Amino acid sequence: MSIRYVRDMRRAGAAALLAATLALTTAACGGDDGKNEQGAGPASSSAPSKEKETADADGETLPDTSKVLVTVKGENGIDLIVHVAERDTGGFLTLTGEFKNTSGSRVVTPVQWSGTEEAVARTGPSLAAMTLVDSQEKKRYYVLRDTDNRPLTTTSYDSGIDAGKSLPFFAQFPAPAQTTTEVDLQFPGFTTAKIEIS
Repeated sequence: MSIRYVRDMRRAGAAALLAATLALTTAACGGDDGKNEQGAGPASSSAPSKEKETADADGETLPDTSKVLVTVKGENGIDLIVHVAERDTGGFLTLTGEFKNTSGSRVVTPVQWSGTEEAVARTGPSLAAMTLVDSQEKKRYYVLRDTDNRPLTTTSYDSGIDAGKSLPFFAQFPAPAQTTTEVDLQFPGFTTAKIEIS
């Protein structure tokens, strides 16, 4: 048996082994044709929201607007509307709502909404200036930060809100004590608003 014959046989065997491996990999990684088995979790790693959400014509995700906890009139015809203030099992309190432009013209979003912390300035526009006050426990809560010091709130939004349009938002805070059922929302350009926690 010549060396060339053995070398050709090895190449053929390696090619066959590679083809079989690829076939098995393709079968194992194949899709589910869009069908989920009952009890199987979603393919996405992000947890689905408990709230009802819709999308507007631009594809923006909007919060559930079926109830309103509070509406606060702000400067230049901007209303701050909070729809949900909900605790979750991780010890957080998440607010969802919208800023609605009730004026007849486009309003530029104030730079003060981002707060004064230099550490979060690189995030760009944000709602890092939003705070909650628990007067019962005499504590103030700030928007949480991730490990890269980015605020856990709506960021990088447009520099203005067109007339009649809304800017949906969320903001996540540490949850107050279980005995606390109301907190005061403070945000630049708006009067303090009392919010009931669900």
